[in-house]
Amino acid sequence: MLFSSIEFLYYFLPVVLLGYFLLPKSLRNGWLLLVSLVFYAWGEPKLVWVMLTSIVLNWLWGIGIGRAKKQGWKRFFLVLSCLTCLGLLGWFKYADFAFENLNALLGTHIPLPKLILPIGISFYSFQILSYTIDVYRGSAEVQYNPVDFGCYVVLFPQLIAGPIVRYVDVQRELRSRHTTPEDFRLGLRRFLFGLGKKILIANQLGEFIELFRGSDEKSLLFYWLYALGFCLHIYFDFSGYSDMAIGLGRIFGFHFLENFNYPFLSASVQEFWRRWHMTLGGWFRDYVYIPLGGNRCSKIRRYFNLMVTFLVSGLWHGASMHYLVWGGIHGAIQIVETEGKALVQKLGWKVKKDVFSYKLLQILSTYCITTIAWIFFRADNISIALTYILRMFTEFDLGVLFNGSIYSLGLVKNDMTALCFGVILLFLTDYIRDAKGIRIEKYLNTQNLWFKWAVLLVFILCIVIFGEYGINYSAAEFIYFQF
Repeated sequence: MLFSSIEFLYYFLPVVLLGYFLLPKSLRNGWLLLVSLVFYAWGEPKLVWVMLTSIVLNWLWGIGIGRAKKQGWKRFFLVLSCLTCLGLLGWFKYADFAFENLNALLGTHIPLPKLILPIGISFYSFQILSYTIDVYRGSAEVQYNPVDFGCYVVLFPQLIAGPIVRYVDVQRELRSRHTTPEDFRLGLRRFLFGLGKKILIANQLGEFIELFRGSDEKSLLFYWLYALGFCLHIYFDFSGYSDMAIGLGRIFGFHFLENFNYPFLSASVQEFWRRWHMTLGGWFRDYVYIPLGGNRCSKIRRYFNLMVTFLVSGLWHGASMHYLVWGGIHGAIQIVETEGKALVQKLGWKVKKDVFSYKLLQILSTYCITTIAWIFFRADNISIALTYILRMFTEFDLGVLFNGSIYSLGLVKNDMTALCFGVILLFLTDYIRDAKGIRIEKYLNTQNLWFKWAVLLVFILCIVIFGEYGINYSAAEFIYFQF
């Protein structure tokens, strides 16, 4: 079930909200667990047992860690938890990838299992692991209530595509929470803004990308538009989903961590990863990079830790070599950035860093690097990605800027204009929010009542008019559902 679907907006969400606020507080976690299972089973009825198996077993392993007196037994239950989560994740997500590469390497003919990937398994597996690892470390309390633990894992706002919620961040709210009128207002506004990103921008960009992939008429401009289009598509799609998830969580009294912090204002790839998918980046930092040694080691070992972390991050996104390359690019670029800064300092080069032109150059260069890297993320294989990148720099045909052939992909001029206007407007609001340090929904809360309602009504009207709801409506799937 999609957040932008008619079934969710008109039926599921109203029933959930009505039941939640009518029930006593003692039964609310049970209600959220029940409706979250329905939400998940709606799209994955045959594989819901995978998630339930992981929940039950890891709840038991967590209790085992908490009750064990000796460190050896604690470590034993932690190993069981890791084997359970990573075993299920590895089998369903990476078995085909492993056997395929093994056959290619050894010349064998091992049949591929061709398994169906359970929706969201990467996300809820990492959430469960954060719980058992933190219990082992002593930074999280043991959850003895199976309903509360199940509610934490399957909470429908963030179950399918994040943000990744660590148990330590919500353990207090699982026990006791309440929703104030302000929480409800801010949560609803955040949800609407996320829905607008999805309906008004992400879905349109998705159509453009598919039109490009199916077109035989490709030029230099089209390749760059494709790369930029996918970069914007995955941002507005995923950040829109995160906004909706955070907003829904706020309505139910949960305060999820932010997942994006205006990543396209980054002045380096290092900064980009401090702003992009922050919950995943924080997870890999705390559970992969730091345990490997982090920064507390030699420079060579530090770079090794960094590359391993990003290679694993690439594989987490998908069982394919092009995801591995995508992760490796981001790790390698960060090493180059670090060494480049050291070289500039060593050579004594004087660069004006406190001027607008320097900041602009940093932002544009970072944007270009990440845009090119996204091609590996989106392509079906490495060969196709390299072909696209090569043509981005070789097939010069500036005439398409003026002859109107850009619309040969099926784009309507009015829709294209509205799309460009929407993207520019959102980037401007992101810049303003970054400069002032306040999100737009909180800024609206400081304004007069008539202005707040006017903005919201215009926004809802745009969703209804431009969102293409109607008899032929089809809610476009979120990109991160595949992970």
